Amino acid sequence: MKVSLDQDRCVASGQCVVAAPEVFDQRDEDGVAVLLDAAPPAGDADDVRHAAAVCPALAIRLEE
Repeated sequence: MKVSLDQDRCVASGQCVVAAPEVFDQRDEDGVAVLLDAAPPAGDADDVRHAAAVCPALAIRLEE
């Protein structure tokens, strides 16, 4: 799985961080999401899919 994050679309809701904290974090200054792992292990795939599904800005893209 390959993950990409469009920080320009991010609305800083933090849902991705809650869903997949191993893969996403937020900047302290504005809350915009940060991608920690663009190629997460297979064990994190379900969490990452959930993060993409709950992102209100649709800022997360996945390539399986």
